[in-house]
Amino acid sequence: MIAYLLVLLAVLSRYLVVGHLPLLNFTAVTGGLIYFGARRSWREMAGPLLILMASDYCLTTYAYHYAFHWQGYIPTWIWYLAAMALGQILLRTKTSVVRVAASAILGPTSFWIMSNFAYWVTGAMYPRTMSGLMACYAAAIPFYRNDLAATTLVLAAAFGIPVLVERMNPAERALARVKE
Repeated sequence: MIAYLLVLLAVLSRYLVVGHLPLLNFTAVTGGLIYFGARRSWREMAGPLLILMASDYCLTTYAYHYAFHWQGYIPTWIWYLAAMALGQILLRTKTSVVRVAASAILGPTSFWIMSNFAYWVTGAMYPRTMSGLMACYAAAIPFYRNDLAATTLVLAAAFGIPVLVERMNPAERALARVKE
């Protein structure tokens, strides 16, 4: 249930930052997708993907007032699946501080690399040179920073709070030791 709530928070958080340039990409999307992948099955991943695709459409057309061209979103939609796969691969069978930290870094970093490369290839803003690519990546650093911070907070809360609650409840700890 928490995985679905985080996806809902991910979608809502996207709408909360609309119009607040310093907060763009400070959303629960990456953390929510990684957590969903870690806690839910492969066959359930279509739900969050479709919800975020619909959210992309609504944000583009109604919040940002741009024409929606679905072809431009293919890299983002592939990345949504990749973020859930990252959670599935890194955190499904074993969750540790190192694995959560790695996913908190790999998720936003992979999006930053992939999305900016796709923008550089298809957009007209940057020349198709190595310096143009570097300029594209440099311009996106504030968005990357926000995604990295938000993902770290979401994953720390999603994976850390249950551990803290368990450690604070001596009866739960005793029961867990008995089960081992």
